[in-house]
Amino acid sequence: MKKAGIIIILTALIIQGFSQETSAENKIIPRQKAVADTNDNYKVVIGQNLLVYEDSKDAVNLRLGSRGVTILESLEGEKSKVEFENYRSDKWFNDDEEEDADQENGARRFRGHWSGLEFGFNNYLYNRNLNDIDLPEEISYMKLHSGKSHSINISFSQISLGITRNFGFVTGLGLNWNNYIFTDNNNIGVGDNGYVVETVPVGDTILKKSKFSTLYLNVPALLEFQLPTGEGHRLNIAAGVIGGIKLGSHTKMIFSDGQKLKSDDDLNLSLLRGGVTARIGYENFMIYASYYLTPWFKDQLGPNGLQLEPFEIGFAFTFND
Repeated sequence: MKKAGIIIILTALIIQGFSQETSAENKIIPRQKAVADTNDNYKVVIGQNLLVYEDSKDAVNLRLGSRGVTILESLEGEKSKVEFENYRSDKWFNDDEEEDADQENGARRFRGHWSGLEFGFNNYLYNRNLNDIDLPEEISYMKLHSGKSHSINISFSQISLGITRNFGFVTGLGLNWNNYIFTDNNNIGVGDNGYVVETVPVGDTILKKSKFSTLYLNVPALLEFQLPTGEGHRLNIAAGVIGGIKLGSHTKMIFSDGQKLKSDDDLNLSLLRGGVTARIGYENFMIYASYYLTPWFKDQLGPNGLQLEPFEIGFAFTFND
């Protein structure tokens, strides 16, 4: 039963491990320790509690990083047979003298600020050199309602590589939804010439809402500084590059009579995009900005053959601590 249980929990922990943070500080001097007693209880520790296996008569405990699982040998009372644990508090393994000393000295491993939820506002530039948000007349149909064009980001995976306790590299994965709301009675599509062109309702139909939406899988590479401000709090500053893979795009029109029309055309968007991003915040609240520099549309097939450069500005709530 133990072997089967260990296989199951190893599989579960490997899956969970993809979303866990790692620290270069904890990898500098790996430690390995094995302890056994006359009651057939034993414990194995690899690294600074990176991997811990503890076996006793009552339960098997397995820990990988800050996550772990307990498998009870028998069911007693209302306890569950399998329990998932979070060891940030190190409630099981606080007998490690070196780790206790670190905690007494206030030591903490580096944890970046990427995973969490973000809400921002979208727009795009036509001429990067002039920072011109006003569009040329020939693509005025791309004009956006800036107060309603927004993005929602879910950053669900994070890896922190600490150089010091307050400085390191951060990367991860996140989903980025962008909604671009047009101001005029139009939408966009791909014309016979292969370019993105304006599409308008037939007859006197009035659009109540018209938008263009994209979905990307984002991967950042950030350098983050954490400045202590007293009482264990920190001011966080991060900057770097961000890349994205297009997962989908569509247009949607909602008419005044309640009818809806949706198109899943890829609208000549490039599969990959890249840009720069920066964020600053206090503890788990951040303000961020991202600006994408690579061609948004492929082979100069954007609106009337022109290129636009999207950006977003917003705020984030991170879940790292």
